[in-house]
Amino acid sequence: MIEIVETGPLNTIQDLGRPGYRHVGVTGCGAMDPLALQIGNILACNPAEAAGIEVQTFPFRLRFAFRAVFAVTGADCRAKLDGLELPPWSVAEAEPGQVLELRPPLKEARAYVSLAGGVDVAPVMGSRSTSLRGSFGGLEGRVLAAGDRIATGTAAPLLPKGGFSVVPPAVGLKDVFPVAEGGALVIRALPAGEHDLFGADAERFWNQPWKISARSDRTGYRLTGDPIHPTETVEMRSHGVVPGVIQVPPAGEPIVQMSDANTAGGYPKIGGVIEADLWRLGQAPIGSMLRFTPATHGEAKALEKALATYLYDIRQTARLVAAALAAMA
Repeated sequence: MIEIVETGPLNTIQDLGRPGYRHVGVTGCGAMDPLALQIGNILACNPAEAAGIEVQTFPFRLRFAFRAVFAVTGADCRAKLDGLELPPWSVAEAEPGQVLELRPPLKEARAYVSLAGGVDVAPVMGSRSTSLRGSFGGLEGRVLAAGDRIATGTAAPLLPKGGFSVVPPAVGLKDVFPVAEGGALVIRALPAGEHDLFGADAERFWNQPWKISARSDRTGYRLTGDPIHPTETVEMRSHGVVPGVIQVPPAGEPIVQMSDANTAGGYPKIGGVIEADLWRLGQAPIGSMLRFTPATHGEAKALEKALATYLYDIRQTARLVAAALAAMA
């Protein structure tokens, strides 16, 4: 059991999402940075589908009612346990009454708290993710509030004293993720169905920087920049969309669909962010500058393989630590 002591708007319970219901208008939801949540679950010895807490407004504090093992991943929010600094991307143990504090991150947007045994809320359509627009899932379909008491599983894996941390993906995968260009985050995308309708403006889409607007949220990132338009007006029927799809409304400033993506839309699609880069986009704060660069299907598959290898290495590290502790017990 944990108690939320201090929180802000938009902090929610999320897992890896709610697949299989888009055809009936139910968005998938799930963590904006699924890689961080997966790593947190590995460190906390949880199954992959376990839910954690996504924190995107700070400061955030929670109190542990019982002894608990927890991991903090994602944005480096200078986490403290009863005032003692914790390393980023780490797992640690809390005693009853201790308070975990997450402070505003210096660079990225979202941190994840994974608790051994997972967050114990009722699944809805196979997922514990919060749908704020649908008001279901998570904790009563809403954001977390001070005073909320949330049940957790009973797992309590063995840890070395002080816990341990892992190499962050930005470091461990630096060879396969492009560095910022002139302060702009480089995001890879595939040209989409209506790409060629934009003529010369399609080139401007790839060549100019875009800024994440303050009108962005978990549903989509609205981008500001020099508007782009199709060469002719095209009347399109509404069609299915998924996270990563980049649509261009009549005003000419793109919208990137994110974790709470609409299930359908009729705006022309100029591109689609590759899945391996969605976690990086999910960590981009409001006001960040982006540049899109064309990718191929082969490159996307190679990146997925690199991510899978990185996660496998972290699982092996966690297993080796657990085996060593069990042998010493």
